Amino acid sequence: MRRSAGILLYGVVDDGAEGRIEVLLGHMGGPFWARKDAGAWTIPKGEYEPDEDPLSAARREFEEETGVSLPASDFLDLGEVHQSGGKVVRAWAVEGDLDASTLKSNTFEMEWPPKSGQMVTVPELDRFEWFDLDAASLKIIVAQREFLDRLVPRTL
Repeated sequence: MRRSAGILLYGVVDDGAEGRIEVLLGHMGGPFWARKDAGAWTIPKGEYEPDEDPLSAARREFEEETGVSLPASDFLDLGEVHQSGGKVVRAWAVEGDLDASTLKSNTFEMEWPPKSGQMVTVPELDRFEWFDLDAASLKIIVAQREFLDRLVPRTL
């Protein structure tokens, strides 16, 4: 079973009477995802080894996929979800504030077009944006919506 760990960065925006939660999501990179929007966004995450601490892996993957190292903080364990491809994703939430336009993901090589023998280098996540929870629930991978639902009662 493939396992990934990730970080759901959130912020509380003061818009008057009460705060509104926003979350940072990354759009999956590569030609397959280039024209997709709904269901094409994810928390920064990555696979980890069975003997590796999942939170340490989540922090490492966040840095690799955003270029930003998270300071020590109180991380909220959001548990695990099972994605449709069989991957199990564990996530933690932490409050923070980053300029999404300055984030830069690591890259990987892939054959494109398929069976062409041509390799292209693409970012794991090609852009980042902050979304309120309603918009995020439309953008994020379906299985990861559960993380949004689990975040709300922990932050209010």
